[in-house]
Amino acid sequence: MSAADEAVSAQDLIARRNRLLGPAYRLFYDQPVQFVRGEGVWLHDAAGHRYLDAYNNVASVGHCHPHVVQAIARQAALLNTHTRYLHETVLDFAEKLLSTFPAEIGHVMFTCTGSEANDLALRVARTCTGGTGFIVTANAYHGVTSALAELSPSLGLPLPEGSHVRLVPAPSSAADAGDVFAHHVRAALDDMKKSGIRPAALLVDTIFSSDGVFADPPGFLRPAVEAVRKEGALFIADEVQPGFGRCGGQMWGFARHGLVPDLVTMGKPMGNGHPVAGMAARPELLAEFGRRSRYFNTFGGNPVSAAAGIAVLDVIESEGLMQNAQRTGAYLIESLGQLQARHDLITEIRGAGLFVGVELRRGGATRAPATTEATRVVNLLRELRVLVSSAGPHGNVLKIRPPLVFGTDHADLLVDSLDQALVRLRRTSAEQMT
Repeated sequence: MSAADEAVSAQDLIARRNRLLGPAYRLFYDQPVQFVRGEGVWLHDAAGHRYLDAYNNVASVGHCHPHVVQAIARQAALLNTHTRYLHETVLDFAEKLLSTFPAEIGHVMFTCTGSEANDLALRVARTCTGGTGFIVTANAYHGVTSALAELSPSLGLPLPEGSHVRLVPAPSSAADAGDVFAHHVRAALDDMKKSGIRPAALLVDTIFSSDGVFADPPGFLRPAVEAVRKEGALFIADEVQPGFGRCGGQMWGFARHGLVPDLVTMGKPMGNGHPVAGMAARPELLAEFGRRSRYFNTFGGNPVSAAAGIAVLDVIESEGLMQNAQRTGAYLIESLGQLQARHDLITEIRGAGLFVGVELRRGGATRAPATTEATRVVNLLRELRVLVSSAGPHGNVLKIRPPLVFGTDHADLLVDSLDQALVRLRRTSAEQMT
C-alpha cells in the first residue's frame, strides 16, 4: 500500500467511524493509525509498518501471547457461562490470583472491567462503613460509570453541588511526600466532618498514573492510609494500571508502600486484552457486604475469562516478567536520565519498573508545563513508529508503560527515538523564532 493509499484509507475509516460511532469517542495522534496485527511489543499497521508499543499495558505479557491465546480458544471451545453454576476453572483462577496477595486478602469477586471493579468497591465501602464520602486525587481516573465519573476528575467533569467526594493534590516525589499527602487527606476528612459527611474510603491508583506518575519514596502512602482508617474509613488500592508486576519485583503497587489494603481493584492487564477484572477483599468486609447485599455479573468470572487470567499469571511467573520489569525499568530510567542531560525540556523522570513518567517543562524561571511540546513529542514519536501517551493535569508528562516483555534493546530504541523527537522539536522551535 502506497503512502497515498494509506492516507485515503485512514480518511475513509475516520469518516466511517464518525458516521457509525458518533462524536464522543476520541482517537490517538494527529494522524490516527490503523493496526491490524500485534506480536510481543510490536503492533503492525495496514501498510505493514512495525511500531514499538511503549504504551499498551493491557497486553501485559505481550500482544497475542500464544499461551493466553490457546487458553482462551481451548475453553471457548468447551463452555462459557456464568458464576451461578459450579465451574472449577474460576476457582482455580481465584486460588492462583489470591496467592499473590498478603494473607489478609482472602476473597475475590470477578467483573469484566476495572470500572465495574471500582464501582463494586464503592458499594462494599459504603455498606461496611456506613459512610458516603470518598477521597481521590485531583487528576485521578478510576472509571467511566456514573458513580466513578464523579471520582475521576481527569475526565474534566466538575463535581456536582453537594458532592460527597473530596479532591486532594497528587503527591510529589519530594522526601516529605508522605507527610504532605497525609496533611491534605486529613484536611479533606476535616472538611467532610464539617459538612456532616461520614467518610467511606480513600481510593488511589497506587502509582498515580493519571496525576503524572508518582512512585517514590516507597512508603509515602502509609500516613494517609493511617489517617483514613483512624476515621473508620477504608483504603481501596486501584491496581488496574500499576498491578500485575508492572512496578517491578512485586506483583502489586501497594506493596511498595508496605501496606495491606482493605479492597484491591484490578483490570486492564488481567486477561492480556480479554475483558476480565476483579475486586479482592478482606474476608470480614465481604462477610458484612454479603449479609446485607448481593452481587452478580453475567460475564464476570466466566470460564473463558478465568482461563485467560490463569494463563496471564502463568506467563508472568514462567517468564520472570516481574523481574524483567524491575531490570528493564531500571535500565530505561537510567537511559532517560542520560537523555535528560542533553535536553533541558526534560525536568524529572519518575516511575517504578515498567511504568515511567517523563515530565517536560519549558526553561526559564517559571519552568512552565510544556503541554504543547509534550503533545508534539507524542506525535513525533508516532511518526518514528514508537507509541507513548501523556498524563498529568497539564498533559506534560510522557506516559510510558509497555508490555512486560519489553527488553533493554527495546528501551534503547525508545530512548533513541525520543532523542530524535526532542532534537526535531528544538530545531523546529529555533526555526520559528528566526
